[in-house]
Amino acid sequence: MYEQNKVQWVYSSEGNDELADRYDQWADTYDVDLEKDFYWNGHIRSVEVFVEFVSPASKIIDVGCGTGLVGKQLVGKGFNHLHGFDMSQGMLTQARNRGIYEDLKIGVLGEPLDYPTNSFESAIAAGVFSVGHAPASGWDELARIVRPGGYLVLTLRPDIFESSGFSAKEKALVSSKKWELVDVTAPEPLLAKGEPDILHTIRVYRMLK
Repeated sequence: MYEQNKVQWVYSSEGNDELADRYDQWADTYDVDLEKDFYWNGHIRSVEVFVEFVSPASKIIDVGCGTGLVGKQLVGKGFNHLHGFDMSQGMLTQARNRGIYEDLKIGVLGEPLDYPTNSFESAIAAGVFSVGHAPASGWDELARIVRPGGYLVLTLRPDIFESSGFSAKEKALVSSKKWELVDVTAPEPLLAKGEPDILHTIRVYRMLK
């Protein structure tokens, strides 16, 4: 495993198979590495925003749930109807060990997700839509599986939003009245040590149909 900057190591993956494999390799030390080497707090900040819009009684899908860092934060806020998916079986094993999810399964953003339409009351995605990770096309399936009136809260770099198809996809989903943008936080560093100059916003969408 590339030891010096594991974030860049996974970002540089060529295709979903390599990306999943690299997360499998990283899964055992992922939580410790993010805290020690990068000061990642996207899971904390996204949940802080999420609870402003979503009731703890809601059925939630943790998108690209990884080891369950977001889920742990949600449980601390009183949420207990958590489901999650991720492309990495190794990461899902770590999430399952937390004992906080009702269901966990393999899922790949940009491909059809194995959930019925309107399955969830809201969704959250921290650190998922980024360089070499989930594409803007993944938003179509999230808009499908979250019920009307529900929310999607996600972290996203402003430069990626403008350059990687997210802006166009957002406009298309707004135009088709699938969702509306209800909030965007000010840009802030969510990898304060590993990538202090890289800023993220937290975007909040409400589903319309």
